[in-house]
Amino acid sequence: MFRFFNFRLRFIPTIMKQRILLGLLTGWIWLAGNAQTAFEPIEREVKKVDIPFEYENNFIIVKVLFNDVFPLKFIFDTGAEHTILTQREITDLLQINYERRFTLVGSDMSTELYAYLARGVKFTINNMIASNRSILVLDEDYFRFEEYGGIQVHGIIGADLFRRFVVKINYRRKVITLYDPAYFRLSGARTTEIPLELHRNKPYITVNTALTKDTTIQAKYLIDTGASISLLLYTNSHPAFNLPPRYIRSKIGMGLGGFLQGFLGRVDGITVGDQKLEGVITNFQDLGEAADTTFLNRRNGIIGNQILNRFEVTIDYIRGRLYLTPEKTIRQKFQYDKSGLLLAASGANLNVFTVVDLIENSPAAQADIRIGDEIKKINGVPTSLMHLGDLSRRLQKKVGKKIRLVIQREGEERLTKEFQLRELI
Repeated sequence: MFRFFNFRLRFIPTIMKQRILLGLLTGWIWLAGNAQTAFEPIEREVKKVDIPFEYENNFIIVKVLFNDVFPLKFIFDTGAEHTILTQREITDLLQINYERRFTLVGSDMSTELYAYLARGVKFTINNMIASNRSILVLDEDYFRFEEYGGIQVHGIIGADLFRRFVVKINYRRKVITLYDPAYFRLSGARTTEIPLELHRNKPYITVNTALTKDTTIQAKYLIDTGASISLLLYTNSHPAFNLPPRYIRSKIGMGLGGFLQGFLGRVDGITVGDQKLEGVITNFQDLGEAADTTFLNRRNGIIGNQILNRFEVTIDYIRGRLYLTPEKTIRQKFQYDKSGLLLAASGANLNVFTVVDLIENSPAAQADIRIGDEIKKINGVPTSLMHLGDLSRRLQKKVGKKIRLVIQREGEERLTKEFQLRELI
């Protein structure tokens, strides 16, 4: 399974030029003079609007009609301040003018790439419309969602489009509801209210995090529906953030300039609202001594969809409140890959799966599976019939389950490899 995170763009003013840093879960986009209206209902006097979404590989994906021409798919991302188009060929075909070019600095802090500011863009989602938008258009698809997330998307919808609403996300029904704040009424006896800090239209909460049974701290998190993970902690943001007794070193995502290294383990628990979630799978990332945490609004980490999807989540941007109603899945154990495989998807239907890395001493590594191997079958089922999420779920089954893979290795006949799943963290 590939642990894929959403990317962020960060604006850094310098004396000589303006730069945007494209990194992993690191910041925000700032566009000068970008004062615009958000979504408006197509029909007036509408109290609320439902927007259906697809939920794939722990991403919320909504269908967008772009400039009345292109039907596209965007990730609904509360952790992004602005909206991004990753496919420049779309705006090129529509002959949309680019007013400004930005220099992008990769996560390796040296690779220079580019993005453009485009104005006058129109989005239609279900019966909501946003006209005369300004968005950022990437010169190339640096995000590579298809390859590393196994999903086909064309961009990210940021808070600039939905910040004037009360936003309810029902993961079970796969519906986002946008309420006119004047008509929103809280309902549900099991709903917990948590104060929100809103910074650049992004929501933050401060909650108890039990790192171990003996160490609990108050930590500040970004509520990020653009992140497919459960929890991420910046290890150098608090002196108590030590690695747990059991962890693995692994690639925690893909950034410009290469993979980003980190650690994976579990914290004892995190208390969200009145619910304590135990044994939460956690990504530990060291930002480095040179990182300026002011760009992160001095947060300690992020809470992603694998925690949020255990609740009906309502974000009241106007009043600064988060409302959480637990779902039946609230007590389910946090599952993780038990094979040690890190996979990427390719091909026209995103159903060609290649090993991009292995966890050291994992079952897959001990079975002599190698980087570059293509997975053809799993337990007799052709992987051409699967999505990346389907394959990942099969590698999260119970401990001891036998896995039989048919692989294609370059320059060799097809090989069969067998191993048993086991807990890695």
